[in-house]
Amino acid sequence: MSEPRILVTNDDGIESPGFRALYDALEAVGDPIAVAPYSNQSAVGRARSFEATVHEYELGYAVEGTPVDCVIAGVEALCPDVDMVVAGCNKGANLGAYVMGRSGTVSAAVEAAFFDVPAIAVSQYVPTDGDEEFENISPPKEAYADASEAAAYLVEQSLDTGVFDEVDYLNVNAPAPDDAPERPEMVVTDPSPLYAMTADFDGDTIRLEDKVWQRMQNGDIPDENGTDRRAVVDGKISVSPLTAPHSVERHDRLDDVAATYNL
Repeated sequence: MSEPRILVTNDDGIESPGFRALYDALEAVGDPIAVAPYSNQSAVGRARSFEATVHEYELGYAVEGTPVDCVIAGVEALCPDVDMVVAGCNKGANLGAYVMGRSGTVSAAVEAAFFDVPAIAVSQYVPTDGDEEFENISPPKEAYADASEAAAYLVEQSLDTGVFDEVDYLNVNAPAPDDAPERPEMVVTDPSPLYAMTADFDGDTIRLEDKVWQRMQNGDIPDENGTDRRAVVDGKISVSPLTAPHSVERHDRLDDVAATYNL
């Protein structure tokens, strides 16, 4: 095909360095246009708005809404000729099955899949340093090199090769730059089933914490080879081929339960 038209979005906001790193990398393999949130929309999942103000931006459009808003607005109105949606580069990895519905970056790719538009969600693992809060870490544009280069490579190699004949979107995660070789290996993975959310209540406040991040930094994870988290901890680029609709597991026992409802 000719040079692909690529809708580029994210959930960290259109001014984030990860977004600019991705946009610049995609210019080498296609014709990107930005339709990204005006401000940070991290962890909003598949939330959407009923209307959203749109601002013209030097790279396309900034939308006062969620990543899902951006995909719908882009595909339906602002740039309906796009061949692919690429979301990222997210500050922080999006690893594990439980993260898929929580991440705004991944949710943008899921939304594209419902339009039958191939999509890639791409994230960069950013470990914390000691007691430093993740929210206070601001990696420069250069820190997203592995993630953005992997996304550009996959755009270039996937559209004409049948990759999206079997899957709806790819969830891509790059390892921490310090843990990766000069050019990390790329491996195909499954989302990890590991779940490590905890809740502590002190009588007034409930504190929710995902313990998996500290375990990742210590290398103390039970994830097997072939999972996304194991790949990233081992310094590899993880590519999980995923489908958007929920799977259906119909079985006789549930049929029996439903059949007796009015008896």
